[in-house]
Amino acid sequence: MSKKQFFIGIILASLIGGIVALAGVGFLIQPQNASSFDEKQQASFVNLLSGEEFTVPDGINFVASAELVTPAVVHITSEISFSPSQGRRQRDPLQEFFGLPMPDGGESRRPQGVSSGSGVIISPDGYIVTNNHVVENATKVDISLDNNKRFVAKVVGTDPTTDLALLKIEADGLPFVKFGDSDKTNIGEWVLAVGNPFNLNSTVTAGIISAKARNINILKDENGMQVESFLQTDAVVNPGNSGGALVNLAGELIGINTAIATQTGTFSGYSFAVPSTLVKKVMDDLMKYGTVQRGLLGVTIQSVSPELAEYLNKDFGVDQGVYVAGVNENSGGAEAGLKEGDVIIGVDGKVTNNVSNLQELVARKRPGDQVEVEYLREGKTYKTKATLKNFDGDTKIIKKEIPKTYEFGGMIFEQLKEPLKEALRIDGGAMIGVVGESEWREAGARPGFIITSIISDEGRIRIKTVEQLLEVLNDKSGEEIVVLGMFQDGTEYYFEVELD
Repeated sequence: MSKKQFFIGIILASLIGGIVALAGVGFLIQPQNASSFDEKQQASFVNLLSGEEFTVPDGINFVASAELVTPAVVHITSEISFSPSQGRRQRDPLQEFFGLPMPDGGESRRPQGVSSGSGVIISPDGYIVTNNHVVENATKVDISLDNNKRFVAKVVGTDPTTDLALLKIEADGLPFVKFGDSDKTNIGEWVLAVGNPFNLNSTVTAGIISAKARNINILKDENGMQVESFLQTDAVVNPGNSGGALVNLAGELIGINTAIATQTGTFSGYSFAVPSTLVKKVMDDLMKYGTVQRGLLGVTIQSVSPELAEYLNKDFGVDQGVYVAGVNENSGGAEAGLKEGDVIIGVDGKVTNNVSNLQELVARKRPGDQVEVEYLREGKTYKTKATLKNFDGDTKIIKKEIPKTYEFGGMIFEQLKEPLKEALRIDGGAMIGVVGESEWREAGARPGFIITSIISDEGRIRIKTVEQLLEVLNDKSGEEIVVLGMFQDGTEYYFEVELD
């Protein structure tokens, strides 16, 4: 054999080997009745890059990871309604009906806005994770895939305490991103951020993990239930990246990009992502129950620091940990024997250096789950088992109540719940649940609007229930009516609609 033939043989063998390797990366069909995203992703995601043995040959290679992830990152556009009081004065709802001049000369239509962001497909049957703030108050959520296919998404559930939301589109055989383990992500590790900044679809940027368990105090909750334990990276993230993927070089999802540290509104060096271990738990809850199940230890906590030690005039015995400032009665922590003054240093074998660490580890659990708590008391180390409870103080799993709905002319209406009536100080009404592509949408009807009265040529009718509303709408068929009511923030509003 000549040298020429020898080298040609080597080249052909290399090409064939490369083709075979590339052919091994793909997606197979998933079982459709899985009860968690672990099951949905199990055995169907074939990824030659995954596993602990993966190494980057001859430098940093971002290409393979980007090719895997980009088709599964979507562009989200949300239509959002604003209160009429935001941007103009309120007016008497009867003025327009009786032909009186309007104070501002404006239209009676509720103002509209558009929010855009990113999302990540996490199952082949169309489940998508994004940020809550991308779809908050949305009346319609449009999804654009990387291949330019378009869908309207249903919001399955949201969790403002982690700024996450789960969407669903009706499609099968979609590319998706496999969950990775953010606990195994190391500071200094290369990562990619994939999203749609400034409406630039399928944008990939690279950086490293700069820090873990960051709390930047951007999430607020009236019950103090917010969880901030972000992965910090220096991958470039800008407005529009929210809800997009943060992945490792194996193409595995390790975080959902959520925020940037900036004084200008654009990237200034650091961005923050919700870790995938928390994302996966929240998504499973929203898919199964429609709402997030939060297990609580029932303790008031602060991060150990020299400042806290000086303020309390106390020697904690450690430089890092979580100080227990109080224990709620009948809580899981109280039943496990935790006391004020204890310092929690670990949960389930994982170190808790600060409040963010502890909150994230507990937030991965549900009411009724047990956790092993390691703590210091008077210089000695102890361990105890604590059963987590929900906000009501028991271990019940709470499923989202699905209200009874009523359909009329492409609209879906819901009965008002008593707490909402009490909060708004009204004795009845009917709430709009879904607005179809109809004259109602064109007139200004939006989900969440509460109808309290209907005005027709015969006068005003006060609406107490959905059944009464449907009777009135059927009776006024073919007429033009004025619909009066309010949004759930108490803002009064009205619109005209001609009934078919």
